[in-house]
Amino acid sequence: MQFRSNGYRLLKGRHTQIGRIYAITAVTEQRRPMFSDFYLGRLVVEQIRAQHEAGLIHSLAWVVMPDHIHWLFQLQKCSLEESLCRLKSRSGRNINQRLNQRGRLWQKGYYERAIRREADLKALARYIIYNPVRAGLVQRVGDYPLWDAAWL
Repeated sequence: MQFRSNGYRLLKGRHTQIGRIYAITAVTEQRRPMFSDFYLGRLVVEQIRAQHEAGLIHSLAWVVMPDHIHWLFQLQKCSLEESLCRLKSRSGRNINQRLNQRGRLWQKGYYERAIRREADLKALARYIIYNPVRAGLVQRVGDYPLWDAAWL
């Protein structure tokens, strides 16, 4: 059975805005749990941080789960499409190099939600970083190594 994401369809006809806050979810190809390996997960974290440090986005919260990521950020100098393309292509290349393999790491597309200004960002960030607990990976958020939030 072949698994296919329909996330790539979500952006048709939509336009992103600099200064807007987005919550995204990106999933690995065939939901392979690539990031169960801490060091592979750190390669994704490096790409999130690189965009933040370059001023392309302002990262508010993220968590790298075994087969997907959740990321809450504000666009600064690039479009949502550019940011996700950069994250997925660079992390995919780095992980393939580390594993000495070829092929797609990420599913095409991603799920995104534009956040309204009046939204409670801290509550949304808590929801994102609490994912490993809800998934039964750890008992406490602090026990999971692949997450961060701006309010710490």
